[in-house]
Amino acid sequence: MPLIELLFATHNTHKLREVSAIIGTRFRLLTLGDVGFDEEIPEPHPTLHENALEKAQVLHRLFPHLNVIAEDTGLEVAALNGAPGVMTARYAGTGLAQDNMRLLLQNLQSSTNRAAQFRTVLALIENKGQTHYFEGIAQGTIRTEPSGAGGFGYDPIFEPKGYRQTFAEMPDTLKNSISHRYKALQQLSDFLQQYSPI
Repeated sequence: MPLIELLFATHNTHKLREVSAIIGTRFRLLTLGDVGFDEEIPEPHPTLHENALEKAQVLHRLFPHLNVIAEDTGLEVAALNGAPGVMTARYAGTGLAQDNMRLLLQNLQSSTNRAAQFRTVLALIENKGQTHYFEGIAQGTIRTEPSGAGGFGYDPIFEPKGYRQTFAEMPDTLKNSISHRYKALQQLSDFLQQYSPI
């Protein structure tokens, strides 16, 4: 089966590295730099599905010959009614992971319910124009303080269910085999290999 080219709608180098490691050699991942796109794509919508679709549609209009994938990921905390959700990357308003974690821990100080989940929604727009969604969820809890130097974002305070390490304490190979992003990408991979839609 020939390599399937996928244009990934992100400038986030951490996500690019993680996705590249997960999809391995089954696909050829094109970056926005590969196609000369250096703009930021807005995420103005209230749901992960809408934001993922928005990013995919922007690139599909510009590069209709390519298969485009875009994702939006949110950390959903039960005690905060699902917040930060779509505001995950911009929760504290500074765009800095340390500030986001600090604010989240501050907002959870008086709560004994630490249940949370990471949710990734992946939108695929084929070069034929068809749109498909894939979703991955990693359930877990929020630690009371950060631990670990790996990963990115909220990884130092998120302990996935069934483990006693945060995402930031895990080797990349372990995190990438159980993460929300892995689960969504695995569904994408299975879809492409089973149905060969492209």
